[in-house]
Amino acid sequence: MGYVAQDQWDQHYADGRDFRPLRHAERTLLAAYTPPPDSGRALDVGCGTGELAAHLADLGYHVDAVDFASSAVTRATRERADAENIRWLHLDIERDDLAELSGDGYDLITLRLVYAFLKDRARTLRGLAERPRPGGTVVVITPLAEHTPVKRRDIALDEDEIGLLTTGWDEAERLAADGLAVLVLRGPVGDSVTSPQLNGG
Repeated sequence: MGYVAQDQWDQHYADGRDFRPLRHAERTLLAAYTPPPDSGRALDVGCGTGELAAHLADLGYHVDAVDFASSAVTRATRERADAENIRWLHLDIERDDLAELSGDGYDLITLRLVYAFLKDRARTLRGLAERPRPGGTVVVITPLAEHTPVKRRDIALDEDEIGLLTTGWDEAERLAADGLAVLVLRGPVGDSVTSPQLNGG
C-alpha cells in the first residue's frame, strides 16, 4: 500500500508538481528537537525538490539529499542552486548500493512525507537505523490517516502503522505540526530493545 513506481515519481516532478510546503510548525520543531552539533551531518531521504534539505543546511547541517526520481534531483539542483553544504544524490534508498552515503554516519536522518510510500518499510527503516551517529536522531514526518480523505489514504499512516514504526527504539516521541505527526526516534532498532512508550508532544 502506498508504493508508487519510480517512473511515476519521475513524471510527477517532471510535470512541475511538488508536495505540501514545509511550514513554520515543522521548521520550529526541527530546530528545537534536532539542533545540529558541530560538523553535524544530515541525510534527507526522498528529498524531492529540496525544500527540507535547504532548511537543514540553513540550520547548520551538511546534508546528503537523496531521491530515486532523477527529475526531482535535477529540479532540486537547479531550484536550490544557491544552497550551500548540500550534496544532491540520485539514489534509491531501498534498492541501490548505498556506498555514496557518508561512511561516518549522520546526526539526523529525515523522512518527510516519504515513509508511507516505501515498498519495504521495516527493512528500510532497519537499514537507516544503523546510520545515525551516537546520539543521532531519525525523524519521520507523516500525514495521519484520520485527517486524510479516503481516496488519498495511501499517503498517510494510521495508528497501528505508527505503532509498528516506533517499536524498538530507545526513545520515540510524537509531536504534532499542522495535522502531521512528527516522530522523533533515537536509539537502536533491534530485538534486544524493548518497545518504548510513545511520548506525546
